Amino acid sequence: MAERDTIARLSRRIAKAGGSASPDQVTNLAAYVELLARWNKKINLTALPVDPLSDDAADRLIVEPVMAARRLHETDRLVLDVGTGGGSPAIPFALMSPHARLVMVEVKVRKCAFLREVVRQLGMTGASVENCRLEELLSKSELHEAADVVTVRAVRPDRRLMTAIQAFLKPGGRLFWFGAEASARPELHVPFTSGHTELLVPALGSQLLILNKDSKLF
Repeated sequence: MAERDTIARLSRRIAKAGGSASPDQVTNLAAYVELLARWNKKINLTALPVDPLSDDAADRLIVEPVMAARRLHETDRLVLDVGTGGGSPAIPFALMSPHARLVMVEVKVRKCAFLREVVRQLGMTGASVENCRLEELLSKSELHEAADVVTVRAVRPDRRLMTAIQAFLKPGGRLFWFGAEASARPELHVPFTSGHTELLVPALGSQLLILNKDSKLF
């Protein structure tokens, strides 16, 4: 059971940003934070202060994906997260969207061990971890143009990455790019023919760039 002060802090930060989460969701989010803090003492999962949890860390790791999850559609069934690392935005995003299956792609073995422990401890039956580079996942034909949403944070937006991402997205699917500062945004090019930016956490000025894969090209 997550500590009450962690639950209370997350509830306050989510409400301050204009979001909402059920008591069960906040409890699971807090449990993830506490697992992150415990494992972060052994392996480098995040540079943000999580033990104790600071407001900035709560906003960046939890509130941002909670706010972004409001943009997931009820009809979305598969979310693929690239370079999952310490689990944010993927884990909080999935906890807010239990109707969608989550596939996390992470190249580092120890981080994958942490992600699998989170999945086990929180009973996330619709989540799985792939220990590989994104391009290697192309060998799984069942994932070709299967994802409704691909989520990315803290990954350099080069042409090779964008080519791989679009291969996993359905026509009409969306790319959710966290941290959409102008200098770090991916270029808009075919098949991503439209997009827009949304403010996630006013206190941070953090943004989410949503790019749409054009369904008319396929």
